[in-house]
Amino acid sequence: MADCTDDIGGLLGIRYPIIQGGMAWIADSSLASAVSNGGGLGLIAAGNADADFVREEIRRTRVLTDKPFGVNVMLLNPHVDAIMNMLCTERPAVVTTGAGNPGKYMAALKDAGIKVIPVVASVALSVRLARAGADAVVAEGQEAGGHIGEATTMALVPQVTSAVDIPVIAAGGIGDGRGAAAAFMLGAKGLQVGTRFLVARECTISQAYKDMILKAKDTDTTVTGKSTGHPVRVLKNRMTKEILSLEGSGGISPEEFEQRMAGTLRAAVKDGDVTYGSVMSGQIAGLVRKEQTAAEIIEEIFKEVKDVYESRASVCGARRSI
Repeated sequence: MADCTDDIGGLLGIRYPIIQGGMAWIADSSLASAVSNGGGLGLIAAGNADADFVREEIRRTRVLTDKPFGVNVMLLNPHVDAIMNMLCTERPAVVTTGAGNPGKYMAALKDAGIKVIPVVASVALSVRLARAGADAVVAEGQEAGGHIGEATTMALVPQVTSAVDIPVIAAGGIGDGRGAAAAFMLGAKGLQVGTRFLVARECTISQAYKDMILKAKDTDTTVTGKSTGHPVRVLKNRMTKEILSLEGSGGISPEEFEQRMAGTLRAAVKDGDVTYGSVMSGQIAGLVRKEQTAAEIIEEIFKEVKDVYESRASVCGARRSI
């Protein structure tokens, strides 16, 4: 697998080319350190938190691991300037960004020795950020949980890899070795995985949230917020039914939608409200059937990748002999 892993492994100093998704309210020091200790790159999610909160999570993570880890920064966070200044002092190995263009912060982060890896949902943004100095990009398809773009992973990843000369990390709908192998075949040099890590033993979300992931079927996710221009993929529940009904009738404005959704992710993550909470999940949830440690998840995925490669090589060899 050296041809698939060298760029990201060497760039980030990790054993396996896998990044844990920077999921708000979910990606904390417990999960980030477990993923890093397991050979991947764990991420702390800043979400809407302030700089002091993120600093404390960084310092907790450093107690729990001596491996590289990163911080995901949502650029719509009202404290983003203070967070970026703090990160230049604390110097995590990596900063990933979402919900915008991190160009104004790029030079300062890189001067501090931090690798910058933005999440992108389009070729145009990936090109712009590559020119601005990004070390890699995460090309995230609409199969992902949470806030999504329009392109699918299958369509987006090869177009981004063809457009930029920096490593591309595939995200969205990847939950096992088959999906990982497919991403590598599309040109990705690494993976970002979120939903599978929701059921990691070190993930501190409510058990009700985990159980809903474990019981999910292939048709159990839906997308709310399309009418507002800010689509979010979640598992279906009573809240999504009511929201989609309002959206379908044109009975909710973007402002009302935001007010209605405020606090619903926290309610699901912390309080276990999976009826009216926002249970963010990718479409891959239908494949997730067991709780494991983060290290077990990573090792299983890459064992499956090896098995896929070997089985395909065997098939191709048999065809050539016919």
